[in-house]
Amino acid sequence: MNWILMTMIFALLIPIYEACQDKDIWQKMLAFASIATKTSVMILVISVLRDDWMIGVVGVIILSVGNASLMLLAQILKRMRSI
Repeated sequence: MNWILMTMIFALLIPIYEACQDKDIWQKMLAFASIATKTSVMILVISVLRDDWMIGVVGVIILSVGNASLMLLAQILKRMRSI
């Protein structure tokens, strides 16, 4: 099971590299949304492996609230550019 977590960590490094490299704000937001999703899925996998439902609840909260905050930030940036 450790190799599954290692491949997840490797998959997490790809959007981190893309966020550091790109200057466009929308590409950075997409990269951060990908990082948030991948991190919460990793938390869910760890909670299943440890058989700890409290960690799983935290992963679900991060998954739902993290992406919602990025969508709110996108709407704010969209409205600021139209002014």
